[in-house]
Amino acid sequence: MFYRGIDEGKVISQEEISDGIFSLLIENKGAEAANPGQFAGIFPNSKDTLLMRPISICETKDKATRFVYRVAGKGTKEFSSLKEGDTVRVLANLGNGFPIEEAEGKCVVLMGGGIGIPPMLGVAKALKGNDVHSFLGYRNKDTFLSDEFMQYSKVYLASEDGSIGVKGNVLDALRASIYLKPDIIMACGPMPMLRAIKKYAEENGIKAYISLEERMACGIGACLGCVCKTVKKDDHSNVNNRRICTEGPVFDAEEVDI
Repeated sequence: MFYRGIDEGKVISQEEISDGIFSLLIENKGAEAANPGQFAGIFPNSKDTLLMRPISICETKDKATRFVYRVAGKGTKEFSSLKEGDTVRVLANLGNGFPIEEAEGKCVVLMGGGIGIPPMLGVAKALKGNDVHSFLGYRNKDTFLSDEFMQYSKVYLASEDGSIGVKGNVLDALRASIYLKPDIIMACGPMPMLRAIKKYAEENGIKAYISLEERMACGIGACLGCVCKTVKKDDHSNVNNRRICTEGPVFDAEEVDI
């Protein structure tokens, strides 16, 4: 099933689940066709914020898409005021998601750092019943979504200040789990975390898929504003670039130069 288009989404619910972190559920076309790891563009209604805001899909429920986002600017600040019954334009479903089929039947480690945690919930949900281990990294004990991950996987926590779980990052937590030997890693989070995961996977012979984040204007590959460097040249343009919004946001870690 495939769907990509713009429609008026209807807000079903919204709540603040942590300090500045909101969970927004929108009924929209194409929700049932979304794949874990894809994202959508949500358009602010204000006339002085014209561009869509790319937000990862956390999960889908029936005919609705759940977005968990952090208020980071004018656009997301506007979204935080949305309430049940409001409408908002949604461009979905964008990008390529994680290769769920490749992970089935294997020992899978999911890694999420900060606002990179929400899209990994949809992956955990899709892989329920497999050998799945979710490593979630937070700044402190002010966590979110960790209880929901427990429905689908084993959960390991890390925090920068050591107030919950292992002190450090998700890789520190994985290294502390000395008996866990993953076949495949899937991750989303800040760039330093993804660089470290790429290196760790290469050193240990583990397949890794990482979801990159970047500022975007169009979300459909036309503006070339969200390219990332790759190790191989693109057959069409003959340059070492890929568009995160279309060829990504999920990439084989071996293919990107980060």
